[in-house]
Amino acid sequence: MRVLFIGTGDIGLPSLDWLLSTPKHTVVGVITQPDKPVGRKQVLTPPQIKVRALAAGLAVLQPLKIRHAVEELKAFNADVAVVIAYGQILSRAVLDVPPLGCLNVHTSLLPRHRGAAPIQAAIRDGDTETGVTIMFMDEGLDTGDILLMHRVAIACDETGGSLHDRLAQQAPAALEEALDLLATGNPPREKQDESKVTHVRKLTRQDGRLDWTRPAIELDRLVRAFTPWPGTSCMLKEAQMKIHRAQAIANAEVCPAPGTIVSANADGILVSCGNGLLNLSEVQIEGGRRLSAADFLRGHPLHAGDVLH
Repeated sequence: MRVLFIGTGDIGLPSLDWLLSTPKHTVVGVITQPDKPVGRKQVLTPPQIKVRALAAGLAVLQPLKIRHAVEELKAFNADVAVVIAYGQILSRAVLDVPPLGCLNVHTSLLPRHRGAAPIQAAIRDGDTETGVTIMFMDEGLDTGDILLMHRVAIACDETGGSLHDRLAQQAPAALEEALDLLATGNPPREKQDESKVTHVRKLTRQDGRLDWTRPAIELDRLVRAFTPWPGTSCMLKEAQMKIHRAQAIANAEVCPAPGTIVSANADGILVSCGNGLLNLSEVQIEGGRRLSAADFLRGHPLHAGDVLH
């Protein structure tokens, strides 16, 4: 089949690579978001999807609004569009361009975790599994009929970054199966159960502020879910402190007021929560480097009774 690839996020790179390597299909073009300024120097940087596509000799379009590029999309004469982490809503006019439709590769078990941050949400909410869902796109946000799912277990030490990478590697196999089913002319379609829908909005750094009144097990999941983005943090005196690694101690007997440091030594910085204790084992003070708790305490001594906010 002639495939039009529409995507921006790095999670789509393995799927694009597979499409470029398989003899089953031909990638006729790539649509991605415009280059964006990155870093403190705001250097204009292309999405890696664009870099990979240009290296393969593909035509790349970067419309500000894809709904204004319908005629350009038609010119690719694609049979189907594959959409992965593109970052724009597709209008009905866009969805109608490829005769076999637009397939979305979504990283959750729909209808759970529709929206912009399904990977972080699955860890944050304590799910034991997630996966890759291939669905037929419609005008709603992740509301289309499901073609297939590939399930993935979530490890007890999973982070948002590690799960992102595992799902990225899982996606090509799911996509291959989906396109094979599409080629039969009678692919399965399953309506989503609207009674089981959950939604996840786009995350910001503010979402990573730790609320010490919450149970330690929830904060443990939050730290892992938001690593590396958007990160988690609290305030140590007047400075922001990022938390890169932490572990819940749920059955702790000594639990003073939430946010109170119970102990601080080479084993970690033990903080009281609404229920249980959270051991901070890797942190980073504002303007400083990422350090283990032992190394951090050498330059920033903390004591039992100090309070984090």
